[in-house]
Amino acid sequence: MATATVTDQMKKDEKVDYLNLPCPIAYEEIHREAYMSLKPELFEGLRFDFTKGLNQKFSLSHGVSMGPTEIPSQSAETIKIPTSNYEFGANYIDPQMMLIGRLTTDGRLMARVKYDLTDNLILKANAQLTNEPHMSNGMLNFDYKGKDSRSQFQLGNGSLFGASYIQYFFPAASDNGIDDIALVLIYPFQFDQSVTPHLSLGGEVFWAGQHRKSGVGYAARYENDKMVATGQVASTGMVMMNYVQKVSEKVSLATDFMYNYMTRDVTASMGYDYILRQSRIRGKIDSNGCTAAYLEERLNMGLNFLLSAEIDHKKKDYKFGFGLTVG
Repeated sequence: MATATVTDQMKKDEKVDYLNLPCPIAYEEIHREAYMSLKPELFEGLRFDFTKGLNQKFSLSHGVSMGPTEIPSQSAETIKIPTSNYEFGANYIDPQMMLIGRLTTDGRLMARVKYDLTDNLILKANAQLTNEPHMSNGMLNFDYKGKDSRSQFQLGNGSLFGASYIQYFFPAASDNGIDDIALVLIYPFQFDQSVTPHLSLGGEVFWAGQHRKSGVGYAARYENDKMVATGQVASTGMVMMNYVQKVSEKVSLATDFMYNYMTRDVTASMGYDYILRQSRIRGKIDSNGCTAAYLEERLNMGLNFLLSAEIDHKKKDYKFGFGLTVG
């Protein structure tokens, strides 16, 4: 009883340093823990990736993939044709700048740039050029990270605009025991709701000038040492919720629920992420009868073996793949 009293007194005496609040998580990353289990990098066929470092900052990469590709069909049966592809890449990475380029035999050129203009302002750019009509695209992103806030502004081809602002607020201490509030604001959104240090509320907005479409969305995220729960709703009709339970440092379980109130489509899934000494295995199963598993096995230093499997019982579609990564 005395120990419990002392512990309670210590908790009451704890003061939150409002001048050193952490920088909040980015809005687009609120589902990252769930995606690790529920969205592994599945592939079909053969895959081989080789990366050769020329010095500490510059490296070259080669990738070969062989496997079937799905083609659009009006029938319920999935139609696949055999394909193969080679990808050449160049990477330049140092503490201030990152340059990544990819060129494939099917005519695609991809580039990514990340440059730290200052300690707080980051410039990101992504571009893809292809010989297919209306498939080339580009995106420019300015990310400003303050001491306890983060804001983003995006520009894309087709007159696509987006902006976000994330800020930790802290009102004066009150008798209800709530000491701080974390809000995510994008454009003139404001939330008049008190939340705990583990809970953040947010929203997003975008405008696509070429298609004359706009949308807004809201999200909530709650996390502690044992679990992460998130929820998101958008004017496009999508409602998404997920929950991740950290069973131990090596094992986590995840589940999610997605509902589109425009089309009335509903999907629920559950997955796992298990980290072993030499390997990592992830898998999921959803309400559509689709099961998937992804295995990464470290055979030696710089040599990994990959296994991927996905079975869709409803569509009678079966995908299996294996690969090696070197470097």
